[in-house]
Amino acid sequence: MRYLIDANIFIFLLWEKDRLTREVWGILQDYGNRVYISAESVREIVHLRQCGKFSSKEQIFADSVVDFINNETNFEIKPIKNEHLKTLEQIPILQDHKDPSDRMIIAQAITEKMALVSSDTMFPCYKKFGLELIPNNY
Repeated sequence: MRYLIDANIFIFLLWEKDRLTREVWGILQDYGNRVYISAESVREIVHLRQCGKFSSKEQIFADSVVDFINNETNFEIKPIKNEHLKTLEQIPILQDHKDPSDRMIIAQAITEKMALVSSDTMFPCYKKFGLELIPNNY
């Protein structure tokens, strides 16, 4: 199967594995699965790093988050394509959820027909628009 992981899942995998459910842990450990992380999630992680949101013990990325993902994980970075942007245009902005990064990741998952793995409690609201969600309700 193919899965798209949210930034929070990637961060939990690195530093807080106990916050991953048994189901999510199984998905990430199964080498038969193809696991992707959105370029938008990578942008979010880079931003968090640049803002000093990670403690010194969490600075395992060395010089580059992108190089770390490409060389130290079995994840592939999924670029944003025109089709994803077209899907994004079709997803209404929900009153309680206006985060543009989340909406872009959701649009990618819907367009690519991939299950999105996330801990975000707002994501289930997008199932009615075609999102397949694997919630990480720890």
